[in-house]
Amino acid sequence: MAEKINQAYPPLAPANGYTRSDGESLVSEDELKRRKRIKLFTYIGIFVVFQIIVMTVFGLTVMKVKTPKVRLGELIITNFNSAAATPSFDTTFNTQIRIKNTNWGPYKFDAGTVTFMYQGTPVGTVVVPKSKAGMRSTKKINVEVSLSTDALRSSSTLSSELNSGVLTLTSQAKLTGKVELMLIMKKKKSANMDCTIAFDLSTKTVKSLQCK
Repeated sequence: MAEKINQAYPPLAPANGYTRSDGESLVSEDELKRRKRIKLFTYIGIFVVFQIIVMTVFGLTVMKVKTPKVRLGELIITNFNSAAATPSFDTTFNTQIRIKNTNWGPYKFDAGTVTFMYQGTPVGTVVVPKSKAGMRSTKKINVEVSLSTDALRSSSTLSSELNSGVLTLTSQAKLTGKVELMLIMKKKKSANMDCTIAFDLSTKTVKSLQCK
């Protein structure tokens, strides 16, 4: 009787009429693993590219060492005398020596000298003491400058300039030092200055100041 019942009711088949074999199950698992590996490698590739971009930007900005700049600040004249007949002049003024450091680390520089000249002949100097310009900042050093024609020989050009009412001088400086980055890298850099100063003799003021 039991045999007849079993024959009347055969084993149930899947609703879709399809039975998955063990081989197909293994293929499906392998496919899932393959997709996971592809996804993992994709994530690793994206991370590596991201790191390369970060390191490139870091190298082009933070780790790039730029040359600091030296400039003269505003000149405030306290005394100015000139005589076209001699010819001669002497002047005293206050100004600032400004060392601009745009690096992501301090710039430590040795003592230097700013030289003021008339047509290439020195008429005065001022000392820049050993110091440091901080990270992305400007070091300002107040100085008093005294200039005179004691070192000049007789010059018809100077006489003409004094008669014209405008006296043009130049100033130059070079500071040597090192830029320090991340407390591990130090690179030598020399900061240079080349300025042209025009004095208005009638008003005893600075007509123009240009530095490069």
